[in-house]
Amino acid sequence: MSFKNKTAIVTGAGQGIGLEICSKLAQKGANVILNDLDETLADKAVQKVIDAGGASCIAFSGDAGEPGFIQRMVDTAVSRFGQLDIVIANAGITLFGDFFTYTPEAFFRVMQVNLGGTFFLAQAAANQMKKQASGGSLLFTSSVTGHQAHKDLAAYGMSKAALEMLAKNLVIELSQFKINVNTIAPGATLTERTMDDPEYAATWSRITPMGRAATVTDIADTALFLVSEKAKHITGQSLVVDGGWTCISPSPF
Repeated sequence: MSFKNKTAIVTGAGQGIGLEICSKLAQKGANVILNDLDETLADKAVQKVIDAGGASCIAFSGDAGEPGFIQRMVDTAVSRFGQLDIVIANAGITLFGDFFTYTPEAFFRVMQVNLGGTFFLAQAAANQMKKQASGGSLLFTSSVTGHQAHKDLAAYGMSKAALEMLAKNLVIELSQFKINVNTIAPGATLTERTMDDPEYAATWSRITPMGRAATVTDIADTALFLVSEKAKHITGQSLVVDGGWTCISPSPF
């Protein structure tokens, strides 16, 4: 899969899955806009992409849940590289909490970033892509928690399920402009954040049918396929990458 002369935006990419996606896109020829809320983390991530062989990657730090910032990011991609071909709405926050005491502040922050950020990034990107004869590809990061209930993740799970419905709905809006839109739903994945829990890898290896948690490479490889020319006739779909966990869904607790 070549992404030569393609321009991509990836949000929430300072580390983990987003960073791996950026690295792979840049290695395959794409011009990459790497976003993260943390400016220092974004700058370090860009250097990691370049060190890994990526030819073109720039940092664009800021809040991916804020519509004004989102539009500036899209405008920058176009002014810098001439067009926008791929957008991966990967930014999201996970705020665990008991349903009975979950605060409005936590609820609305999850919705602002996970839903609002994705919706308005898709809107801004699609408005640009429909001007281009070549169209483009959108990919949203969902989660297995949008398919199966997980303790203390009511708000997060509903936000991820909603993203999958958004992708289906946008098929009606975007197909005529040669824009396809899909979601990827990772299961347990080994990242800097999850590995803070010393039991994480062992627990998820035990309850995942394939015998291990996913790596960021597992998720990134799937993401690259869904935004490649090989997947242009796939739209409105959600692809679960979880080693089979959602088929049996044992609790980690």
